Amino acid sequence: MSDVVKKTLTALPALFDAQTGAAKITNGLKQLVKSITELTSKHEEENLIKQELSAIKEQVASPNTSMNQMREIMVRAMYCEMLGYDASFTYIHAIKLAQQGGVMEKRVGYLAVSLFLSEGHELLLLLVNTVLKDLQSTNLIEVCMALTVVAQVLPKDMIPAVLPLVEEKLSHSKEIIRRKAVLALYKFYLIAPNQVQHIHGQFRKALCDKDPGVMTSSLHIYQQLIRENPDGYKDLTVSFVTILKQVVGGKLPMDFNYHNVPAPWLQIQLLRILSLLGRDDQSTSDLMYDVLDESLRRAEMNHNITYAILYECVKTTYTICPKADLLEKAARCIGNFVLSPKINLKYLGLKALTYVVQHDAKLALQHQMTIIECLDHSDYTIKRETLELLFRITNAQNVTVIVEKMLDFLRVCNDDHTIIHLVGKVAELAEKFAPDNSWFIQTMNDVFSIGGDLSQKDIMNNFLRLMAEGSDCKEEDEQLRLYAVDSYLSVLKENSSHLPQNFLQVMSWVLGEYSHLQESLDQREVVHLLMKLLDQKSVTCETRVWVLSALTKLSKDQTDLILDLAESLSSSQDTVLRQQAQELCHLSQDSELHGWVLPRGAPWDSVEVDSSLSFLDGFVSEALAAGAAPYKPPHQRQEELCEERALNLEPYGFNLPVSLSSCSITDRQSPTLSSGLSGNSAEQKAGSSTLILEGVKRVWGKEGYLSQKDTTGETAQVEEPATAVQSSKQQGAAERSEPQPEPSQQNQGKQQLASSLFVGLGDQSSTSLLGKSEAPPSRFKRKPRPHASSSSSSGTSERSSDSSHSLRSTADSFLYGNLLEEEPATTMSHFNRTHKSDSDVTKHHHHHNQANGLNQNKDADVATNRSVNTSQILGSDMVIVRPNTTQNKFPTDLTKLLPGDVKGLPRSDVISLTSDPSLSLSSCRVFRDESLLLVIFISNCTDTTIANVAVQLNCEELETASLRGNVMAFLEGGSVSVCHYALVMNDPQTNVSFTGNVSYQTQGHTNTLLFSGTLSTVDFIRPLVVTTEEYGKLWLSLSHDVKQNLKLLTDADDPLRLTLNAITDTLQLHVVDIIGSEGIVACRLLSGAPCLLHCRVNGAALAVWLRSPLPALPDCILYHCQKSLAEH
Repeated sequence: MSDVVKKTLTALPALFDAQTGAAKITNGLKQLVKSITELTSKHEEENLIKQELSAIKEQVASPNTSMNQMREIMVRAMYCEMLGYDASFTYIHAIKLAQQGGVMEKRVGYLAVSLFLSEGHELLLLLVNTVLKDLQSTNLIEVCMALTVVAQVLPKDMIPAVLPLVEEKLSHSKEIIRRKAVLALYKFYLIAPNQVQHIHGQFRKALCDKDPGVMTSSLHIYQQLIRENPDGYKDLTVSFVTILKQVVGGKLPMDFNYHNVPAPWLQIQLLRILSLLGRDDQSTSDLMYDVLDESLRRAEMNHNITYAILYECVKTTYTICPKADLLEKAARCIGNFVLSPKINLKYLGLKALTYVVQHDAKLALQHQMTIIECLDHSDYTIKRETLELLFRITNAQNVTVIVEKMLDFLRVCNDDHTIIHLVGKVAELAEKFAPDNSWFIQTMNDVFSIGGDLSQKDIMNNFLRLMAEGSDCKEEDEQLRLYAVDSYLSVLKENSSHLPQNFLQVMSWVLGEYSHLQESLDQREVVHLLMKLLDQKSVTCETRVWVLSALTKLSKDQTDLILDLAESLSSSQDTVLRQQAQELCHLSQDSELHGWVLPRGAPWDSVEVDSSLSFLDGFVSEALAAGAAPYKPPHQRQEELCEERALNLEPYGFNLPVSLSSCSITDRQSPTLSSGLSGNSAEQKAGSSTLILEGVKRVWGKEGYLSQKDTTGETAQVEEPATAVQSSKQQGAAERSEPQPEPSQQNQGKQQLASSLFVGLGDQSSTSLLGKSEAPPSRFKRKPRPHASSSSSSGTSERSSDSSHSLRSTADSFLYGNLLEEEPATTMSHFNRTHKSDSDVTKHHHHHNQANGLNQNKDADVATNRSVNTSQILGSDMVIVRPNTTQNKFPTDLTKLLPGDVKGLPRSDVISLTSDPSLSLSSCRVFRDESLLLVIFISNCTDTTIANVAVQLNCEELETASLRGNVMAFLEGGSVSVCHYALVMNDPQTNVSFTGNVSYQTQGHTNTLLFSGTLSTVDFIRPLVVTTEEYGKLWLSLSHDVKQNLKLLTDADDPLRLTLNAITDTLQLHVVDIIGSEGIVACRLLSGAPCLLHCRVNGAALAVWLRSPLPALPDCILYHCQKSLAEH
């Protein structure tokens, strides 16, 4: 047994020492701990634990067991679970102990529950009433325990039952209760953000709490909120800066100090929040410079925790808009770290350098010899981080040297995680910067050989896709494929038994597709080599399928060999191999059929694939008419099997239609009343009756326990994003000092290696960094995919690569890098500033504009009514913290300048993005059926001509389908140019922030104007027009669903129709049908993903059931539904 386990088990009894008010533990528990620590083998441990569990089972079943004894038994059961043995028979007794015992028994019971049960465990339902009772207790210890267990194990479905009580605890007189309540709300936000949207105002109250602990707890929530929507919390920048100044100045109590450093973890969290707020925002960054300078100055103590603060200061300094003197201080800190003889500091310096080298590549030149020495360092983590740094500075000039260093490290590496991580990076570099075909193929061979079956499937898939799709140059494609064929033939001629399965699959596919290109090659030789693979015992069934597919392609002129092979595989136990053997036999005997099924040399985009299997529609319709059950995907069937075995947690208050409630698999049925489809083949009887609940007091509902107090007057309080005025970005930091000369004793080999690794970094124009927004052209230029606007899921710009970068996104960006279509800009000269908006423009609802504006100004009354919180963290010693708000101006005279092909489409109002003395930027959103058109108006506010105007828009969450007019050679004085981006959202998000810049030249000087904005899911939702029958069929095929009660508008005779109209005023939804108290609604994301809503009047609420193939889409739509009803 390890020393860690020994120390842990030995220290646990101290939890129940007399200091805590508990009695001394009994000899039985002491003896168990002692016996476990004295064991010498795993077999002895298993025998001991079996005996112990048998004794525990007898004791818990005895009616004479007291509460004190049960407490000790529970601790012994936790010992056994910690060692990995099943003690599930004690789970129910842990819940009983939390329900029936005193304070100490509750403590042990809650501890056991939090260790035993996961969030999805059905026994947690039995704990809800106990938690509710303890939350209302006058005993502070019981309240603290209840809040702790709520934050640890309470599942999403039980949040509505406890949320009102947890919210009340935010106003408790004891700071420990308020702190635990904030942490519980943070957990609620992580697992169910829609259910706590209405209490964002309480978060601000917690931020301004007089107790520093409560304020610190609220930062967890704000860090998550700001990460998702930084523009919505710009007004709190002054508050966070003031808090950090107070912390750095030592205004907090001494209890928060660690090694004489004031609240270091609080400083780190505040620095991370400031970096999120100041990114690409000059005006917000200006507020942070002083406190960052103070933090860098004060954090100079020689202690590990100050190094952590310095590291976060450096990251924040390079993340926000730059300032020259701050950059110099940050660079000096990095140099001190990198040159330190301590391994921990050297690692921290390399990590910081890896981060900032994306912003300033020249910084790596100052430490190039130190980086070379780190490549040969004895510490494993130093080597790994150095390779990560080299990955960030790779360009077309140094790629061969850096990839060679990575492969050398991988050949001696034994850590699976590092191998998976690095082989993906090597593959990415090979695709981006390959100098020639031979180097690329040889490098990918090393990737497949070294990475083996540990490497991600995306590496293999992207490589094969690259080979299949090719580039714009057919000659280069053919040379690449010929070299790959020659390379793989030479590999297979050697001993291939040790090769990974992924590599064998790649070689099989390439040889089957392109071996015919080698005219001097005998195809029988290829067939013999592939057949040898089938005889190897190490080859898996999956690889055999790939080999058989390759042989099928080569079987046209090899009938004798193929027939023998097909006959030998016809008796295989693998059904897939048997099927392929039969296909191989038929195709080899019919050359005409073979040529039609597997056309040799056919382009990849000429193959038509019917992914919907529409040719089976007639057969499916006949089967359904004959009473067959609709098809259910495997994951859906598995869910239903689990539901049948588990407890039925569906609350009685949510009255489902008769066709659902009478079915054994209710969760998978269509909610429509007219489709006639059912999960069972038997027909539902029309005379079925439902349970009548009129007059019955509702205690449990869809969300769980229903609070008995009146909540009809409460409305969801939705945070409005604060606007921020952005000014021009500073024109770069001061030039770095030249690299210092190295000592004359430096090894000549290291000097040569440094010149190879850091080539291209001295001249900014030749620098090629993966983190830059403008990446260099790839070695292989991909063809644009047909129908890219509907099928492509990748972005159009290169995205930043970090240590957790997904290879799929990189490959997609690599493959689809040429989708943008640039066209010359059109200029509207001498615009009139008194123009009014076009009367022909289709009216777009005010609610839609208000909910989804790009940094829109808020109404004056909203700004006035916003509560201004103050921070009194330490009484009179503290400075009052007030949120900061700014406003933009709205140009209203640009609507006539919209392109003619979009003037008749629904659109938002024209709003101002940013401006400077020379240019003014405004925008509006035009809602097309296939995309969102973001129109940007560039107005020349001067009388002189502006040259070389270029607009760049960046948003990693959105796909740019096309753009027009983003580059202009000249913009005359007093004129307006229009450019527009067609945007598509593939991954639903409640709000998406975009940034951009406009570069232009005036009087020979280059200027940059930054702008930013926010889009929401509503901008990318369109109506889905379907019939009721189509709705029912589609409902059955969707797997991800969300259920929620919404506010029901009761101001009219038909509340359901009124509520649906209010929702459709904000969201572009299609009301399919309304039948009595039920309604069905459909919409789609622009990427094509549908979302269906089933609405039912349920008392004073509207019960909504949403279903979609995308897990995040129902939550996003539900959030905007709540918001629209709250604003109605």
